Amino acid sequence: MSKLIRIGTRDSKLALWQAKIVQSQLEHLGHKTVLVPVKSTGDIVLDKPIYELGITGVFTKTLDVAMLNGHIDIAVHSFKDVPTVLPKGIVQAAVIKRGNVRDCLVFNDNEEFLSQREAIIATGSLRRRAQWLNRYPTHTTVGLRGNVNSRLEKLENSDWNGAIFAAAGLGRLDIKPEESFNLEWMVPAPAQGAIMITALEEDEETRTILTEINHKETEIATAIERKFLNLLEGGCSAPIGALAFIKEEEVHFQGVLLSLDGTKKIEVQRTVALGAHHDLAQFCADYIIERGGTRLMDTIKKAPKKANIFSTKTLTDDQRYQFCEAVVSDHSDFIKISLNRMTATVLRPMPKNVVITSKNAVEALITNFSSEELKFENIYCVGRKTKRFVERKIGKVKHTENSAKALAEYLVDYIDGTHVTYFCSNLRLDDLPTILADNQIEVNEVIAYETKHESHQIDDSVEGVMFYSPSTVQSYKQENDDDIIAFCIGDTTATEAKKHFKDVRVAKMPTVESVVKLVNEYYK
Repeated sequence: MSKLIRIGTRDSKLALWQAKIVQSQLEHLGHKTVLVPVKSTGDIVLDKPIYELGITGVFTKTLDVAMLNGHIDIAVHSFKDVPTVLPKGIVQAAVIKRGNVRDCLVFNDNEEFLSQREAIIATGSLRRRAQWLNRYPTHTTVGLRGNVNSRLEKLENSDWNGAIFAAAGLGRLDIKPEESFNLEWMVPAPAQGAIMITALEEDEETRTILTEINHKETEIATAIERKFLNLLEGGCSAPIGALAFIKEEEVHFQGVLLSLDGTKKIEVQRTVALGAHHDLAQFCADYIIERGGTRLMDTIKKAPKKANIFSTKTLTDDQRYQFCEAVVSDHSDFIKISLNRMTATVLRPMPKNVVITSKNAVEALITNFSSEELKFENIYCVGRKTKRFVERKIGKVKHTENSAKALAEYLVDYIDGTHVTYFCSNLRLDDLPTILADNQIEVNEVIAYETKHESHQIDDSVEGVMFYSPSTVQSYKQENDDDIIAFCIGDTTATEAKKHFKDVRVAKMPTVESVVKLVNEYYK
């Protein structure tokens, strides 16, 4: 076969493993292939808004867009992550033979906590959380997100008793710890353990090729599970489990719907002859609905939505109202500022050239001195808001730039003299003083305020985080992983963010409102 099949995949270890399995099966049949790792939606230009294409999957969106743009021929997905309704023009082309369907408990120390009243279990899944609490109602569950390796590392370094993983993921990466066992009682996610391949509906040649590796039994079982999910879910994420399998010419099905806290559970089990299974999902969904499923789903839908965007700085009501409907925001100050006491010696002699890079430095100056005492000849600033604040509280600003680095480069060429006083934080960046010192400009640093990290763990529902300074990035990283989109107020913040995050986006203007606009552009 002369056709080269471009296989699209996310670039995580597990996603690449799955893609290589598909690649191996296709090449074994004589087809030429190449893997095309796709990093993020930010790397792809699309001539239509994503919402017009019906793309909703958090983990599948990037590959859907790449396929519609003609960058890849097929996409390999962990089937349980795929929305039950595919984007227009994209179809399910094959499902390969299913792996381990079960969830797996990995534990620290020993299993004694299972018989104890108090225990802490980590999971980022609503379904796993609800089923665990239904079985162990006195236990506590905590959020857990990130790739498989990072989640195992978090468990090892925590005081948690255990964490729940997909057994298939651990097995495929060959990293299943000895301190683990499969949870046979937990109903898995619909299509868990299965790998699905999509292709363009119009690409008949590629779709024909993919039928060669399609596993019919897995296709039937996962189709039943996903239809059951679709009939119950109605666009709302809920704790739903489903498992179908074929044995001795019969299709066995088990489904469950739970409340978010696990206190309510509605189950269904049914077995039918293979060939008479086409209405199985409908029958089981109706069974759940008739026994209180509708009321339970209504309760879940009315539950407060979890935040998908987090701001590392408290937002005003006006700023929060600017978010589009798709955004549910939460916020908290990830850095704490305390103004330092400065003595009159700071102004003796009166500094001729002064650099101020934040409003906090201005606050520190006007707290310690009257405006009449602050008779600086040349004031240089970073940021328009800082400039306006300086001119309102202290005096005229001679020049401003959008970053400390840009200001330093300006001063190298245009400063009046060879000495500058820099009112800064204890956690300031090195760019400005280093550039000036390298160009024989003496820098007198005055620590006007202290910046202290106030980090805490954010909810695992958060997809993107808004950062306003390198310090907010550093503070966030103390308690959280890097599996988010970083929305940054400026280039300096973005430089720090790129040390930790793959997807970093920068606002056009260094204002909170501009960062909000950046978030809206992503979700629209």
